[in-house]
Amino acid sequence: MGKTLVIYPAEQRPSAQGAKSQSPPQLPFLREILTRSLQEDVGLAFDDAYRLATTLRQELEPIAEITSSALQAKVAAHLEQEYGKETAQRYQYPARRQTIVQVRDGKGRVSPFSRGRHRHYLESCGLTLEQASTVTAKLYEQLRREGVTTVDSNHLARLTHRYLQEDFGDAVAHRYGTWVDFLRSDRPLILLIMGATGSGKSTVATEVAIRLGIVRTQSTDMLREVMRMMLPQRVVPALHTSTFKAWEVLPAYGRQRTASDQAITDGYLAQADVVSLGCEAVLNRALRERVSFILEGIHIHPSLVEKLPQTSDAIMIPIMLAVLKPADLQERFTARGEQAPDRRAERYQEHFNAIWQLQTFLLGEAEHWKVPIISNDEPETTLRQTMTVIIDTLTRVFSSYPGKSFLAVSSD
Repeated sequence: MGKTLVIYPAEQRPSAQGAKSQSPPQLPFLREILTRSLQEDVGLAFDDAYRLATTLRQELEPIAEITSSALQAKVAAHLEQEYGKETAQRYQYPARRQTIVQVRDGKGRVSPFSRGRHRHYLESCGLTLEQASTVTAKLYEQLRREGVTTVDSNHLARLTHRYLQEDFGDAVAHRYGTWVDFLRSDRPLILLIMGATGSGKSTVATEVAIRLGIVRTQSTDMLREVMRMMLPQRVVPALHTSTFKAWEVLPAYGRQRTASDQAITDGYLAQADVVSLGCEAVLNRALRERVSFILEGIHIHPSLVEKLPQTSDAIMIPIMLAVLKPADLQERFTARGEQAPDRRAERYQEHFNAIWQLQTFLLGEAEHWKVPIISNDEPETTLRQTMTVIIDTLTRVFSSYPGKSFLAVSSD
Protein backbone atom coordinates (compact mmCIF):
# COMPACT_ATOMS: atom_id res chain seq x y z
CA MET A 1 0.00 0.00 0.00
CA GLY A 2 1.38 3.41 -1.00
CA LYS A 3 2.16 6.08 1.56
CA THR A 4 -0.33 8.86 2.18
CA LEU A 5 0.55 12.38 1.09
CA VAL A 6 -0.33 14.80 3.91
CA ILE A 7 -1.63 18.31 3.18
CA TYR A 8 -1.15 21.16 5.69
CA PRO A 9 -3.08 24.44 5.57
CA ALA A 10 -1.22 27.44 4.14
CA GLU A 11 2.39 27.41 5.34
CA GLN A 12 1.77 25.69 8.68
CA ARG A 13 3.95 22.64 8.08
CA PRO A 14 5.52 21.48 11.38
CA SER A 15 9.10 22.60 11.91
CA ALA A 16 11.92 20.23 11.22
CA GLN A 17 12.76 20.27 14.94
CA GLY A 18 9.33 18.82 15.66
CA ALA A 19 8.10 21.56 18.01
CA LYS A 20 5.89 20.30 20.80
CA SER A 21 3.27 22.96 20.16
CA GLN A 22 -0.07 21.81 18.88
CA SER A 23 0.29 20.38 15.36
CA PRO A 24 -1.63 22.13 12.61
CA PRO A 25 -4.59 20.23 11.16
CA GLN A 26 -3.70 17.93 8.30
CA LEU A 27 -5.60 16.14 5.56
CA PRO A 28 -4.67 13.26 3.26
CA PHE A 29 -4.41 13.95 -0.45
CA LEU A 30 -7.49 12.33 -2.01
CA ARG A 31 -7.51 12.00 -5.77
CA GLU A 32 -11.31 11.66 -5.81
CA ILE A 33 -11.77 14.98 -3.99
CA LEU A 34 -9.49 16.80 -6.42
CA THR A 35 -11.27 15.16 -9.36
CA ARG A 36 -14.64 16.37 -8.12
CA SER A 37 -13.28 19.88 -7.54
CA LEU A 38 -11.91 20.04 -11.07
CA GLN A 39 -15.29 18.94 -12.41
CA GLU A 40 -17.52 21.24 -10.41
CA ASP A 41 -15.31 24.31 -9.93
CA VAL A 42 -13.38 24.31 -13.19
CA GLY A 43 -15.80 22.47 -15.47
CA LEU A 44 -13.55 19.62 -16.65
CA ALA A 45 -15.07 16.38 -17.86
CA PHE A 46 -14.63 13.44 -15.47
CA ASP A 47 -11.99 11.70 -17.60
CA ASP A 48 -9.90 14.87 -17.90
CA ALA A 49 -10.25 15.71 -14.21
CA TYR A 50 -9.34 12.19 -13.11
CA ARG A 51 -6.37 12.05 -15.46
CA LEU A 52 -5.00 15.36 -14.15
CA ALA A 53 -5.50 14.30 -10.52
CA THR A 54 -3.73 11.01 -11.22
CA THR A 55 -0.82 12.75 -12.94
CA LEU A 56 -0.41 15.11 -10.00
CA ARG A 57 -0.50 12.26 -7.48
CA GLN A 58 2.24 10.45 -9.39
CA GLU A 59 4.40 13.59 -9.44
CA LEU A 60 4.02 13.98 -5.67
CA GLU A 61 4.73 10.31 -4.94
CA PRO A 62 8.31 10.96 -3.70
CA ILE A 63 7.24 13.45 -1.00
CA ALA A 64 5.32 12.88 2.22
CA GLU A 65 3.81 16.30 2.87
CA ILE A 66 2.88 19.53 1.10
CA THR A 67 1.08 22.74 2.02
CA SER A 68 -2.36 23.41 0.57
CA SER A 69 -1.12 26.55 -1.19
CA ALA A 70 1.75 24.66 -2.82
CA LEU A 71 -0.62 21.94 -3.95
CA GLN A 72 -3.02 24.51 -5.35
CA ALA A 73 -0.18 26.15 -7.28
CA LYS A 74 0.81 22.82 -8.83
CA VAL A 75 -2.77 22.12 -9.89
CA ALA A 76 -3.03 25.62 -11.38
CA ALA A 77 0.20 25.11 -13.32
CA HIS A 78 -1.16 21.95 -14.90
CA LEU A 79 -4.44 23.66 -15.74
CA GLU A 80 -2.70 26.61 -17.35
CA GLN A 81 -0.46 24.38 -19.39
CA GLU A 82 -3.34 22.24 -20.71
CA TYR A 83 -6.36 24.56 -20.71
CA GLY A 84 -5.07 28.13 -20.50
CA LYS A 85 -4.61 30.88 -17.95
CA GLU A 86 -8.30 31.65 -17.43
CA THR A 87 -9.05 28.06 -16.43
CA ALA A 88 -6.12 28.05 -14.01
CA GLN A 89 -7.29 31.28 -12.39
CA ARG A 90 -10.81 29.94 -12.04
CA TYR A 91 -9.37 27.16 -9.89
CA GLN A 92 -6.70 29.18 -8.08
CA TYR A 93 -8.79 32.20 -7.11
CA PRO A 94 -12.19 31.14 -5.74
CA ALA A 95 -13.43 34.72 -5.60
CA ARG A 96 -13.16 34.94 -9.37
CA ARG A 97 -15.10 31.76 -10.05
CA GLN A 98 -18.29 32.18 -11.96
CA THR A 99 -21.51 32.25 -10.00
CA ILE A 100 -22.98 28.82 -9.37
CA VAL A 101 -26.26 28.42 -11.22
CA GLN A 102 -28.98 26.58 -9.34
CA VAL A 103 -31.52 24.46 -11.22
CA ARG A 104 -35.08 24.07 -9.92
CA ASP A 105 -36.87 20.93 -11.11
CA GLY A 106 -40.59 20.33 -11.54
CA LYS A 107 -40.97 19.32 -7.89
CA GLY A 108 -39.34 22.49 -6.60
CA ARG A 109 -36.07 20.84 -5.65
CA VAL A 110 -32.93 22.92 -6.23
CA SER A 111 -29.47 21.62 -7.10
CA PRO A 112 -26.33 23.16 -8.67
CA PHE A 113 -26.07 23.05 -12.46
CA SER A 114 -23.37 20.49 -13.29
CA ARG A 115 -21.57 21.09 -16.56
CA GLY A 116 -20.09 17.61 -16.39
CA ARG A 117 -23.50 15.98 -16.03
CA HIS A 118 -24.94 18.18 -18.78
CA ARG A 119 -22.16 17.07 -21.13
CA HIS A 120 -22.84 13.44 -20.29
CA TYR A 121 -26.50 13.90 -21.18
CA LEU A 122 -25.54 15.37 -24.55
CA GLU A 123 -23.06 12.57 -25.21
CA SER A 124 -25.89 10.15 -24.43
CA CYS A 125 -27.74 11.69 -27.38
CA GLY A 126 -24.92 10.76 -29.74
CA LEU A 127 -22.70 13.86 -29.61
CA THR A 128 -18.96 13.56 -29.34
CA LEU A 129 -17.20 14.90 -26.24
CA GLU A 130 -16.05 17.97 -28.18
CA GLN A 131 -19.54 18.70 -29.54
CA ALA A 132 -21.17 18.22 -26.14
CA SER A 133 -18.56 20.42 -24.44
CA THR A 134 -19.19 23.20 -26.97
CA VAL A 135 -22.95 23.21 -26.39
CA THR A 136 -22.56 23.05 -22.61
CA ALA A 137 -20.07 25.93 -22.63
CA LYS A 138 -22.34 28.03 -24.86
CA LEU A 139 -25.33 27.38 -22.61
CA TYR A 140 -23.45 28.15 -19.42
CA GLU A 141 -21.98 31.32 -20.90
CA GLN A 142 -25.46 32.60 -21.79
CA LEU A 143 -26.72 31.97 -18.25
CA ARG A 144 -23.65 33.69 -16.78
CA ARG A 145 -23.91 36.62 -19.19
CA GLU A 146 -27.56 37.13 -18.24
CA GLY A 147 -26.69 36.98 -14.54
CA VAL A 148 -28.92 33.94 -13.96
CA THR A 149 -28.49 32.37 -10.52
CA THR A 150 -31.54 30.09 -10.56
CA VAL A 151 -33.08 28.54 -13.64
CA ASP A 152 -36.13 26.35 -14.16
CA SER A 153 -35.28 22.88 -15.51
CA ASN A 154 -37.79 23.33 -18.35
CA HIS A 155 -36.13 26.57 -19.41
CA LEU A 156 -32.73 24.90 -19.27
CA ALA A 157 -34.00 22.02 -21.41
CA ARG A 158 -35.52 24.39 -23.97
CA LEU A 159 -32.26 26.33 -24.27
CA THR A 160 -30.34 23.09 -24.77
CA HIS A 161 -32.86 21.92 -27.36
CA ARG A 162 -32.53 25.22 -29.24
CA TYR A 163 -28.72 25.08 -29.34
CA LEU A 164 -28.78 21.47 -30.54
CA GLN A 165 -31.28 22.34 -33.24
CA GLU A 166 -29.22 25.31 -34.41
CA ASP A 167 -25.86 23.53 -34.36
CA PHE A 168 -26.71 19.92 -35.28
CA GLY A 169 -30.21 19.83 -36.72
CA ASP A 170 -33.60 18.38 -35.85
CA ALA A 171 -32.49 14.76 -35.50
CA VAL A 172 -30.09 15.47 -32.63
CA ALA A 173 -32.58 17.82 -30.96
CA HIS A 174 -35.21 15.09 -31.34
CA ARG A 175 -32.96 12.58 -29.55
CA TYR A 176 -32.36 15.07 -26.75
CA GLY A 177 -36.11 15.53 -26.35
CA THR A 178 -36.48 11.76 -26.08
CA TRP A 179 -33.73 11.62 -23.47
CA VAL A 180 -35.39 14.29 -21.32
CA ASP A 181 -38.73 12.51 -21.58
CA PHE A 182 -37.08 9.29 -20.40
CA LEU A 183 -35.33 10.95 -17.47
CA ARG A 184 -38.63 12.47 -16.32
CA SER A 185 -40.65 9.31 -16.82
CA ASP A 186 -39.12 7.54 -13.79
CA ARG A 187 -39.16 4.33 -15.81
CA PRO A 188 -36.24 2.01 -14.98
CA LEU A 189 -33.72 1.08 -17.66
CA ILE A 190 -32.40 -2.49 -17.73
CA LEU A 191 -29.31 -3.08 -19.88
CA LEU A 192 -28.09 -6.57 -20.74
CA ILE A 193 -24.54 -6.45 -22.12
CA MET A 194 -23.49 -9.84 -23.45
CA GLY A 195 -20.65 -11.28 -25.47
CA ALA A 196 -17.91 -13.89 -25.50
CA THR A 197 -14.71 -13.79 -23.45
CA GLY A 198 -12.58 -10.74 -24.28
CA SER A 199 -15.32 -8.75 -26.02
CA GLY A 200 -15.07 -5.87 -23.52
CA LYS A 201 -18.34 -6.31 -21.63
CA SER A 202 -17.22 -5.10 -18.21
CA THR A 203 -15.41 -2.05 -19.63
CA VAL A 204 -18.42 -0.95 -21.67
CA ALA A 205 -20.79 -1.63 -18.76
CA THR A 206 -18.69 0.58 -16.47
CA GLU A 207 -18.53 3.44 -18.99
CA VAL A 208 -22.26 3.28 -19.73
CA ALA A 209 -23.07 3.20 -16.00
CA ILE A 210 -21.05 6.39 -15.51
CA ARG A 211 -22.64 8.05 -18.54
CA LEU A 212 -26.20 7.16 -17.46
CA GLY A 213 -25.70 7.55 -13.72
CA ILE A 214 -26.69 3.92 -13.06
CA VAL A 215 -25.36 2.79 -9.68
CA ARG A 216 -26.42 -0.86 -9.78
CA THR A 217 -24.38 -3.19 -11.97
CA GLN A 218 -23.66 -6.91 -11.79
CA SER A 219 -21.44 -9.32 -13.68
CA THR A 220 -22.51 -12.89 -14.31
CA ASP A 221 -18.99 -14.02 -13.38
CA MET A 222 -19.63 -12.83 -9.82
CA LEU A 223 -23.00 -14.58 -9.79
CA ARG A 224 -21.25 -17.76 -10.90
CA GLU A 225 -18.72 -17.44 -8.07
CA VAL A 226 -21.52 -17.17 -5.50
CA MET A 227 -23.33 -20.13 -7.01
CA ARG A 228 -20.14 -22.19 -6.91
CA MET A 229 -20.09 -21.76 -3.14
CA MET A 230 -23.68 -23.01 -2.92
CA LEU A 231 -23.53 -25.81 -5.51
CA PRO A 232 -20.48 -28.09 -5.13
CA GLN A 233 -18.62 -29.45 -8.13
CA ARG A 234 -19.96 -32.97 -7.71
CA VAL A 235 -23.51 -31.63 -8.05
CA VAL A 236 -23.06 -29.17 -10.93
CA PRO A 237 -19.63 -29.81 -12.51
CA ALA A 238 -20.28 -27.48 -15.47
CA LEU A 239 -20.42 -24.54 -13.06
CA HIS A 240 -16.87 -25.11 -11.82
CA THR A 241 -14.90 -24.68 -15.02
CA SER A 242 -14.33 -22.01 -17.66
CA THR A 243 -17.22 -21.41 -20.02
CA PHE A 244 -15.23 -22.44 -23.06
CA LYS A 245 -14.16 -25.68 -21.31
CA ALA A 246 -17.50 -26.64 -19.77
CA TRP A 247 -18.05 -29.30 -22.44
CA GLU A 248 -15.26 -31.41 -20.88
CA VAL A 249 -17.40 -32.26 -17.84
CA LEU A 250 -20.56 -33.16 -19.76
CA PRO A 251 -21.24 -36.93 -19.75
CA ALA A 252 -21.93 -36.94 -23.50
CA TYR A 253 -18.36 -35.77 -24.18
CA GLY A 254 -16.53 -37.56 -21.40
CA ARG A 255 -14.32 -39.57 -23.73
CA GLN A 256 -13.86 -36.89 -26.38
CA ARG A 257 -10.34 -35.46 -26.37
CA THR A 258 -10.89 -32.50 -28.70
CA ALA A 259 -13.75 -30.05 -28.76
CA SER A 260 -16.24 -30.06 -31.59
CA ASP A 261 -18.31 -26.96 -32.28
CA GLN A 262 -21.38 -28.71 -30.88
CA ALA A 263 -19.51 -29.73 -27.72
CA ILE A 264 -18.40 -26.15 -27.03
CA THR A 265 -21.96 -24.90 -27.56
CA ASP A 266 -23.48 -27.58 -25.32
CA GLY A 267 -20.96 -26.86 -22.57
CA TYR A 268 -21.71 -23.17 -22.69
CA LEU A 269 -25.48 -23.73 -22.61
CA ALA A 270 -25.15 -26.13 -19.65
CA GLN A 271 -23.27 -23.51 -17.64
CA ALA A 272 -25.36 -20.55 -18.80
CA ASP A 273 -28.56 -22.41 -17.94
CA VAL A 274 -27.48 -22.69 -14.29
CA VAL A 275 -26.17 -19.13 -14.01
CA SER A 276 -29.33 -17.80 -15.66
CA LEU A 277 -31.16 -18.59 -12.41
CA GLY A 278 -29.01 -15.99 -10.65
CA CYS A 279 -29.45 -13.59 -13.57
CA GLU A 280 -33.22 -13.87 -13.38
CA ALA A 281 -33.11 -13.34 -9.60
CA VAL A 282 -31.16 -10.05 -9.70
CA LEU A 283 -33.15 -8.78 -12.68
CA ASN A 284 -36.49 -9.60 -11.04
CA ARG A 285 -35.39 -7.73 -7.94
CA ALA A 286 -34.45 -4.68 -10.02
CA LEU A 287 -37.85 -4.85 -11.71
CA ARG A 288 -39.67 -5.09 -8.37
CA GLU A 289 -37.72 -2.17 -6.92
CA ARG A 290 -38.06 -0.16 -10.15
CA VAL A 291 -34.36 0.71 -10.34
CA SER A 292 -32.14 1.00 -13.40
CA PHE A 293 -29.67 -1.85 -13.63
CA ILE A 294 -26.86 -3.19 -15.83
CA LEU A 295 -26.15 -6.91 -16.06
CA GLU A 296 -23.11 -7.94 -18.06
CA GLY A 297 -21.52 -11.26 -18.81
CA ILE A 298 -21.00 -14.19 -21.10
CA HIS A 299 -23.77 -16.18 -19.41
CA ILE A 300 -26.52 -13.88 -20.68
CA HIS A 301 -28.15 -15.76 -23.54
CA PRO A 302 -30.14 -13.55 -25.94
CA SER A 303 -33.31 -15.44 -25.00
CA LEU A 304 -33.09 -14.26 -21.38
CA VAL A 305 -35.36 -11.28 -22.03
CA GLU A 306 -38.20 -13.66 -22.88
CA LYS A 307 -37.95 -15.27 -19.43
CA LEU A 308 -38.52 -12.02 -17.54
CA PRO A 309 -41.93 -10.64 -16.50
CA GLN A 310 -43.54 -8.62 -19.26
CA THR A 311 -45.78 -6.67 -16.88
CA SER A 312 -43.12 -4.15 -15.81
CA ASP A 313 -42.81 -0.75 -17.49
CA ALA A 314 -39.02 -1.11 -17.39
CA ILE A 315 -37.22 -0.48 -20.68
CA MET A 316 -35.17 -3.58 -21.46
CA ILE A 317 -32.24 -3.21 -23.88
CA PRO A 318 -29.99 -6.18 -24.77
CA ILE A 319 -26.68 -5.58 -26.59
CA MET A 320 -24.18 -8.10 -27.94
CA LEU A 321 -20.50 -7.06 -28.10
CA ALA A 322 -18.01 -8.77 -30.38
CA VAL A 323 -14.41 -8.52 -31.58
CA LEU A 324 -14.61 -9.57 -35.21
CA LYS A 325 -10.90 -9.89 -36.03
CA PRO A 326 -9.05 -12.88 -34.53
CA ALA A 327 -5.79 -10.93 -34.23
CA ASP A 328 -7.53 -8.17 -32.28
CA LEU A 329 -9.07 -10.64 -29.84
CA GLN A 330 -5.72 -12.38 -29.29
CA GLU A 331 -4.12 -9.01 -28.64
CA ARG A 332 -6.79 -8.27 -26.00
CA PHE A 333 -5.95 -11.51 -24.20
CA THR A 334 -2.27 -10.58 -24.15
CA ALA A 335 -3.07 -7.14 -22.72
CA ARG A 336 -5.42 -8.67 -20.16
CA GLY A 337 -2.66 -10.95 -18.91
CA GLU A 338 -0.31 -7.99 -18.47
CA GLN A 339 -2.85 -5.88 -16.62
CA ALA A 340 -4.26 -8.67 -14.43
CA PRO A 341 -1.73 -11.51 -13.93
CA ASP A 342 -4.40 -13.75 -12.37
CA ARG A 343 -6.20 -13.76 -15.74
CA ARG A 344 -3.39 -15.58 -17.56
CA ALA A 345 -3.13 -14.82 -21.26
CA GLU A 346 -1.74 -18.29 -21.96
CA ARG A 347 -4.98 -19.95 -20.89
CA TYR A 348 -7.02 -17.86 -23.30
CA GLN A 349 -4.56 -18.29 -26.13
CA GLU A 350 -4.50 -22.07 -25.61
CA HIS A 351 -8.29 -22.24 -25.93
CA PHE A 352 -8.60 -19.46 -28.50
CA ASN A 353 -10.37 -21.63 -31.09
CA ALA A 354 -13.02 -22.60 -28.54
CA ILE A 355 -13.54 -18.95 -27.54
CA TRP A 356 -13.83 -17.94 -31.19
CA GLN A 357 -16.38 -20.70 -31.86
CA LEU A 358 -18.37 -19.64 -28.81
CA GLN A 359 -18.45 -16.04 -30.08
CA THR A 360 -19.64 -17.29 -33.48
CA PHE A 361 -22.47 -19.19 -31.78
CA LEU A 362 -23.48 -16.19 -29.66
CA LEU A 363 -23.53 -13.88 -32.68
CA GLY A 364 -25.82 -16.31 -34.46
CA GLU A 365 -28.12 -16.39 -31.43
CA ALA A 366 -28.10 -12.59 -31.24
CA GLU A 367 -29.15 -12.38 -34.86
CA HIS A 368 -31.93 -14.93 -34.28
CA TRP A 369 -33.28 -13.06 -31.25
CA LYS A 370 -32.83 -9.66 -32.96
CA VAL A 371 -30.30 -8.40 -30.41
CA PRO A 372 -28.18 -5.45 -31.67
CA ILE A 373 -24.55 -6.44 -32.32
CA ILE A 374 -21.76 -3.90 -31.78
CA SER A 375 -18.24 -4.54 -33.03
CA ASN A 376 -15.92 -3.45 -30.23
CA ASP A 377 -12.96 -2.22 -32.25
CA GLU A 378 -12.27 1.18 -30.69
CA PRO A 379 -13.43 2.14 -27.15
CA GLU A 380 -14.86 5.59 -27.88
CA THR A 381 -16.67 4.41 -31.01
CA THR A 382 -18.07 1.40 -29.16
CA LEU A 383 -19.38 3.57 -26.35
CA ARG A 384 -20.96 5.99 -28.81
CA GLN A 385 -22.61 3.14 -30.73
CA THR A 386 -23.88 1.64 -27.48
CA MET A 387 -25.41 4.95 -26.48
CA THR A 388 -26.95 5.22 -29.94
CA VAL A 389 -28.65 1.83 -29.53
CA ILE A 390 -30.00 2.99 -26.16
CA ILE A 391 -31.30 6.35 -27.39
CA ASP A 392 -32.79 4.75 -30.53
CA THR A 393 -34.70 2.30 -28.33
CA LEU A 394 -35.91 5.13 -26.12
CA THR A 395 -37.00 7.06 -29.23
CA ARG A 396 -39.27 4.17 -30.21
CA VAL A 397 -40.68 3.97 -26.68
CA PHE A 398 -41.31 7.73 -26.45
CA SER A 399 -42.26 8.14 -30.09
CA SER A 400 -45.55 9.95 -29.52
CA TYR A 401 -44.03 13.40 -28.93
CA PRO A 402 -40.36 13.57 -27.88
CA GLY A 403 -39.70 16.58 -25.71
CA LYS A 404 -43.32 17.08 -24.67
CA SER A 405 -42.24 17.48 -21.03
CA PHE A 406 -40.58 20.82 -21.76
CA LEU A 407 -41.43 21.88 -25.33
CA ALA A 408 -45.13 22.04 -24.51
CA VAL A 409 -44.34 25.02 -22.29
CA SER A 410 -44.65 28.36 -24.06
CA SER A 411 -41.49 29.29 -25.93
CA ASP A 412 -39.08 31.90 -24.67
